Amino acid sequence: MAQMDMELKKAFTEMQINKLETTKKISMIDMKCDMVKTGKQKYSLTEKSTSNLTDDTRVYMSVGRMFLLTDLDSMRGELKTKQDKCDKAIELLEKKKEFLQKSLKDQEDGLRELVQQRKEADAPTK
Repeated sequence: MAQMDMELKKAFTEMQINKLETTKKISMIDMKCDMVKTGKQKYSLTEKSTSNLTDDTRVYMSVGRMFLLTDLDSMRGELKTKQDKCDKAIELLEKKKEFLQKSLKDQEDGLRELVQQRKEADAPTK
């Protein structure tokens, strides 16, 4: 019986540690997702604000710490590419978050099953 209590205590401790780590990872994923969504919104707003410009308008793209003169079509194409990358990153982050939540739920279910087995093992002895 003392052996089973130690096993249960160890399982609860591991579960608690894993839950804290997983919660931290999920919150980090949420923060990254928010950052990517903000970037995507910035690209979208830039695209909207340049939509009414004429083709002969001089536009500049930032490259690192400098700006390069470019044509309007290539700038719009670059903005579209960046938005697509943001969409893919958001999708990947959401999948990671779902996986972490599912693994946490599976571990909780396993712990509940262990407790249930413990109760069932104790019931016939009484």
